[in-house]
Amino acid sequence: MPADAPPRAPGRRAGLVALAATFAIQVYTAVVAAAPAVLAPVLAPDLGITPKWIGVFMAITSAGAMAGSLVCGEFITRYGAIRVSQVAVGFCAVGIAMMAALPASAAPLLVAAAFLTGFGYGPITAASSEVLARTTPPDRMALTFSIKQTGVPAGAALAGALLPALALAAGWRIAFFAVAVLGIAVMVSAEPTRKALDLRHAIRTRMSLAAIFRPLHTIMRMPRLRELSLAGIAFAAVQATLTSFLVVYLTDGLGWSLVASGLALATATFAAVVGRILWGIAADRIWEPNRILAAIGLLACLCGVALALADAAWPSWMLLPLAAAYGVTAIGWNGVQLSELARRAPPGTAAAVTGASGFLTFGGVVAGPLVSSMLAGITGGYRAGFLVSAAVSGVAGALLLRHGSRERDHRT
Repeated sequence: MPADAPPRAPGRRAGLVALAATFAIQVYTAVVAAAPAVLAPVLAPDLGITPKWIGVFMAITSAGAMAGSLVCGEFITRYGAIRVSQVAVGFCAVGIAMMAALPASAAPLLVAAAFLTGFGYGPITAASSEVLARTTPPDRMALTFSIKQTGVPAGAALAGALLPALALAAGWRIAFFAVAVLGIAVMVSAEPTRKALDLRHAIRTRMSLAAIFRPLHTIMRMPRLRELSLAGIAFAAVQATLTSFLVVYLTDGLGWSLVASGLALATATFAAVVGRILWGIAADRIWEPNRILAAIGLLACLCGVALALADAAWPSWMLLPLAAAYGVTAIGWNGVQLSELARRAPPGTAAAVTGASGFLTFGGVVAGPLVSSMLAGITGGYRAGFLVSAAVSGVAGALLLRHGSRERDHRT
């Protein structure tokens, strides 16, 4: 063990501290990531763009997340996961504050702010995976990762529930500044956990492109890691499309108010919190993770088709349960996938492997909203984007189910 590494402490208290710290950081970064999509109907006119461009904006944010996720592994090894998470939160806070301060039609600065926000969001998953992989018992791995990942829909739900009302009361810029200030509080509150949780290696090798891309090579040469990463690309594209376009689809396409549309997003994301926990329990105790991920993909396909067929005549008592079901599936997969990545990664490489897989996954986050924006421009609406998302979910689920069946046949 390196001289400056703390003793390994995988006890129950260390595990609870790790889960609480990583969950809080995840919630905050999820609020930042969701804020532009939630407030798109009010911020877009002020910045001289149309709401349809939110997909391009989210793609730029995700491109930043790809870069942050790919390069973070070496920094986590050098400085510790919590320290890297604090710096990442700082990037998110600066990025959202930049957006709040932008003048109208400042497109280049908007691009820079979006990329910076994404660059801060990217390392969070890899950093938390490194901590949780060391402090979580193997028989609770999927559930623990799933609980931590509920921070993503929980943050998006908070954004959907609180930011529209704050924006209507004080303006969207004040709402964004409030999120930036919250980031400072998160950074400070994480400091006491560093001594207990950060594992630092006294290495001072020179950073290189070969070292940065080495974890991608590991994923490509290990079939199970490769399959999980490809499934992550597909599911991330669907999740990003749902969270990016549900509000504008309901407001522009179905005539809902901004507050009611925000409630629908909150419903989907709160349901995803429950879904992630249930999927995690099932993956630990009932079904193998591959089957869980396959079922998620097939069910998300059905929800996507139903949402695309909705019209203004559908009452809220039909659409809100549909949004909840879509949230349970399309936003419920991450914990199971991440726990399997960490479990199957070579020893000592959980951060690097999940970071590299996150780089690929964020490619889906880039592609999903971008394709949906293009389809919205061509068709004049958002239904085509949800239909394509349904197809992607269905194909991914079917392939996972087929591979899982072949793997079981091979074992028998």
